[in-house]
Amino acid sequence: MGQYKTPGVYIVEKNAFPNSVVEVATAVPAFIGYTAQANNKGKTLLNKAWRISSMSEFINFFGGPPKSQFSLNEIKPAKVEKGNGEAKTKAVPAIQVEAEFSSNGTEYVLEQLGTRYFLYHSMMLFFQNGGGACYVVSVGNFEQEIEKPKLSAGVNVLLKEQEPTMVVIPDAMSLKEGDCINLQQAVLGHCGRVMKNRFAILDVHDGYKEAQDSGCIENFRNDLGTNNLDYAAAYYPWLNTSIVQLNDLSFGNVANQDKLQSLLKAELDQQKLDDKKSKEIAAKISELGAKTKTSEMSTDDELHKILSVACPLYNNIMTAIRAKVNLLPPSAGMAGIYSSVDNSRGVWKAPANVSMNAVISPAVEITHAEQEDLNVTTAGKSINAIRTFIGEGTLVWGARTLDGNSLDWRYINVRRTMIMLEESIKLATKAYVFEPNVKNTWVTIKSMISNFLTGIWKRGGLAGASPEDAFGVFVGLGETMTPEDILEGRLNVTVLVAISRPAEFIEITFQQQLQKS
Repeated sequence: MGQYKTPGVYIVEKNAFPNSVVEVATAVPAFIGYTAQANNKGKTLLNKAWRISSMSEFINFFGGPPKSQFSLNEIKPAKVEKGNGEAKTKAVPAIQVEAEFSSNGTEYVLEQLGTRYFLYHSMMLFFQNGGGACYVVSVGNFEQEIEKPKLSAGVNVLLKEQEPTMVVIPDAMSLKEGDCINLQQAVLGHCGRVMKNRFAILDVHDGYKEAQDSGCIENFRNDLGTNNLDYAAAYYPWLNTSIVQLNDLSFGNVANQDKLQSLLKAELDQQKLDDKKSKEIAAKISELGAKTKTSEMSTDDELHKILSVACPLYNNIMTAIRAKVNLLPPSAGMAGIYSSVDNSRGVWKAPANVSMNAVISPAVEITHAEQEDLNVTTAGKSINAIRTFIGEGTLVWGARTLDGNSLDWRYINVRRTMIMLEESIKLATKAYVFEPNVKNTWVTIKSMISNFLTGIWKRGGLAGASPEDAFGVFVGLGETMTPEDILEGRLNVTVLVAISRPAEFIEITFQQQLQKS
């Protein structure tokens, strides 16, 4: 009440209701990596967190896809000496992959030249799987090598941003395994130790290989450490996607076009074509790799279309290149699924048993027995499997954080729901900083938090038959505070919540009974 000195009537308005808690966004990933450009109307976006909401915006600010070039390498037979001095030939398999195509009985593999940049196609996979608003931090362009210090600096850029709730770095897969693990440890520290309000989605380095043969899962678990594991989830294996189409590729993706010419000419010689048509096709094949264009020569698009129609081997090579380019780590696609599930069901729904869009198959087929070690292990570092089921497509078949042995933070939806509740209540309670530390303030804060949690309970985010069973809010002198706390300016609030857990294992018991009638 103010001090009145002049007689009269004074109007005083008092607030009847407490502030409301606004639910913060839960599915705003931040992607860090290399792009073709980083420009907004002449202003650089390099090492800045820039918000976008569609793939067209990404292209507008960060440019188009990287140009991947591949070398056509022949698998040459090697001679293995036998004990009696005789020699027999034995094919030397390509490293990491089998032969991609063959010509005249000779097998060939495609070797990618230069650095593989994953971010652009990963962004496409993100939006294909329901992604929406997100942040992009460009740390360099396609003319630069992917370096761990630059990606780490991109993580530090996010320190000044409040909205991102997830961190995804697909380009980390192009680093050496040791650098990749160090970067992932830095991301875990950023999410769980520094910010404590965001979740990391990690990929397994070399996750397109069989775990038993390559040891990729074992290396990932051994090297990652034990800190902040409840703030991250990992997915295996990589995905064979349909992001890049055949019309996005051409002979320009082949580095040694002289080799391509010789293969196509050899194929042409074996085809039974009339002389006129054979000469026309041979002329077109001769245009490959030509540096100067004359009026009589075809444009690149025309030449690509002609070769696609006339040369089956050319199509086989383009198909093999497409398969290589479409092999992507799953983290960005999972970020899209997190966004989709959050928008349709809520953050408290586990992002699992959901089909993936633009995915042909996992790079490695995982059986029920093989997933046992991925999902439950003595080390506790659960890795979520992506599996194919007949008639259902490719499904996400795991919902655990890397802290798989923790009863508190075993499940992704539990950790992410708690992050949402903490951030929402924290931001709303800011309004009461420096308010009198008395009962009126305590009642107001308790009412504000209780109203918010009641709304979450009604939507299915908290478990319990009644609000009293689902949560509890406690604040007050003798309850959460002592007189010394009040003298020190502390207002302590305790919030108990029963977050719903997913039904990960469903057991149905059958037993025969005696006939009753």
